[in-house]
Amino acid sequence: MRAVVQRVRNASVTVDGAVTGSAGTGLAILVGVTHDDGPEEVKYLRDKITNLRIFHGDEDDIGFERSALEVEADILLVSQFTLYASTRKGRRPGFTEAAPGPVSEPLFEQVVAAFKETGLRVETGVFGAKMMVELANDGPATFILDTADRNTPRRG
Repeated sequence: MRAVVQRVRNASVTVDGAVTGSAGTGLAILVGVTHDDGPEEVKYLRDKITNLRIFHGDEDDIGFERSALEVEADILLVSQFTLYASTRKGRRPGFTEAAPGPVSEPLFEQVVAAFKETGLRVETGVFGAKMMVELANDGPATFILDTADRNTPRRG
């Protein structure tokens, strides 16, 4: 499972002219699912993202001092199969590493449920829909997480 996590001042998702999800100060999270993802990846991603210290300690602080849980951040989750695009060959991306909708939709719903368990305000886009995502990236602060990396040994 992959996630692009952006610290935002605000974010929203619009489908067919109607806002389907929004967030104030918090995180806009794009989530991609691959074939071998399951409940372990869901829990890891939720725990890692909600506990990462990527928010300022106070208004004058420019460091990374507090987590989403500590600041009671809003969360906007958006499914994004293109996070598993392969661009190695040719001019058109391939998506064979992305799980198909019948596999990825239930897992994405598990991600949504897992984030809701934290007590944070969670909203989403519409799975599989053509969406317009708007956001004001705060920082900018953008982080890329891949659950496959959790088993990779650290370097020196």
